Amino acid sequence: MSRLRSVVRGCGSYLPADVLSNEELAKSVDTSDDWIVQRTGIRQRHIASPGEMTSDLALAAARAALENAGMDAAEIDLIVLATSTPDNTFPASAVAVQAGLGLTTGFAFDVQAVCSGFVYALTVADKFLVSGQHKRALVIGAETMSRILDWTDRTTCVLFGDGAGAVVLEAVEAVEGGRGVLTTHLRSDGRHKGKLFVDGGPSSTGTVGHLRMEGREVFRHAVGMITDVIRDAFAATGESAETIDWFVPHQANRRIIDASAQKLGIAPEKVVITVDGHGNTSAASIPLALSAAVGDGRIKQDDLVLLEAMGGGFTWGSALVRW
Repeated sequence: MSRLRSVVRGCGSYLPADVLSNEELAKSVDTSDDWIVQRTGIRQRHIASPGEMTSDLALAAARAALENAGMDAAEIDLIVLATSTPDNTFPASAVAVQAGLGLTTGFAFDVQAVCSGFVYALTVADKFLVSGQHKRALVIGAETMSRILDWTDRTTCVLFGDGAGAVVLEAVEAVEGGRGVLTTHLRSDGRHKGKLFVDGGPSSTGTVGHLRMEGREVFRHAVGMITDVIRDAFAATGESAETIDWFVPHQANRRIIDASAQKLGIAPEKVVITVDGHGNTSAASIPLALSAAVGDGRIKQDDLVLLEAMGGGFTWGSALVRW
């Protein structure tokens, strides 16, 4: 029996039209453009308009990814949507995307791993595809983080934004040195739950709640955890900081990105940065960055692309993909 591999056939993204700059934000909270840029690298973020839901963003990104792949929605038999800000407690927002695409076959579900969500979703979809049970998948990261922010808390409200990104995966026969998802590595450690969380939920407060974060603690753990799973990816494949073409990290904070790349010996010119224009879009940040780098011609077919993320929980993970 031939071995299968999940190959990326296309990617797409969607950002809400409304842009909130640091200067605008400084009018309503005690902060400044200089303060935000110096500590995070963020200059602006996109904010979903009233009535614009996570599934709306996800659907737009999915359609863009399908167009980029040259595929019809009817060819998709699996949708995995990573989000921490679903439209409803249930059903999964993925089924709203499924309905929006006009699909009545296959199946769709959400994955919740906060900022690591896209790497988790990519891993889950890859396992389904390489098992031979399914042929093509939409993997989406979509968030409306603006809905769970405390807009009076300058330590968190300046960091996050809304958006969605998606990739189309297809199971093909694996070829030595060929394209596809080469390896994925996931981790979690629930002892750190209280360092980055939302203080609400159906079974605790009965409310949505607001995002709360111990920023220094998150930063302290982030670089070590990120480099851990990246080294696992290198060990599993024999690749290295020198052999990868692009590093596409979760876009949480420019200082974390720079410190991680430096610790791993990844050249700055290989790092894809979108945090300045998007802010931290949680599960959407990696596919948004991928779409930007593919769209402007940086990431090309057969490039070796390294993905990583860390999120609340803590969760973290990496993926190495031959584009």
